[in-house]
Amino acid sequence: MLYGGKGNDIISQYVNFTKVYNEQVKQYGRSREAVTETIRICKDSDVLREFLAGREKEVISIMMALFDEEKIMRTHVASEKKETARKAAEKMLRLGKLSAEEIAGCFTELSVEDIQEIEKGLFQTI
Repeated sequence: MLYGGKGNDIISQYVNFTKVYNEQVKQYGRSREAVTETIRICKDSDVLREFLAGREKEVISIMMALFDEEKIMRTHVASEKKETARKAAEKMLRLGKLSAEEIAGCFTELSVEDIQEIEKGLFQTI
């Protein structure tokens, strides 16, 4: 693992930038404010000052795009988990050995209402 050294080399500066960024994310969440505060603090502390001064808008744009990508990925993963749980719940309902409440207890992604909706759909197609 890399740690910020006492030197002023690019790696130490980048490590310091990420430390400041992580602190700002804790305070402001993954937001534009966290990014702009990180840049302000780093420029004031002479961390990547020249780079940030010349490319501030680009850095903000890239970091905001990364937030969007991360959010899309989390949404996609959650959707896939819910779909997988839905398919498993459907199989369990077809077996007919558990109630909707018991099946919902097996999946954090699905509520009792979700299971009942799946159940209605199953019996309409049969």
